Amino acid sequence: GGGSAAAMADGEGLVSVDYEVHGKVQGVFFRKYTQAEAKKLGLVGWVQNTSHGTVQGQIQGPAVRVRELQEWLKKIGSPQSRISRAEFSNEKKIKALEHKEFQILK
Repeated sequence: GGGSAAAMADGEGLVSVDYEVHGKVQGVFFRKYTQAEAKKLGLVGWVQNTSHGTVQGQIQGPAVRVRELQEWLKKIGSPQSRISRAEFSNEKKIKALEHKEFQILK
């Protein structure tokens, strides 16, 4: 713990988190919208469709921004999507970004 300066720095720290979104998320431009939202927030990572009908990927960036995309993945998504749930795992602090941009993987 410590003073408010330490807390501030922590909030600005970089994090990496994996995600998987369940529901009607394929064939509804979910990946394209996720990429656009991530770029708007200045995040990097990737997104792809899985063989079992979900969308998965990884987000990296400032913790505050990552939280914003997590909320977006849970509640908003693309206009035609119907999200039943979003799961997040492997969250960890990172020293530097491991991706150059936010990509849609085939």
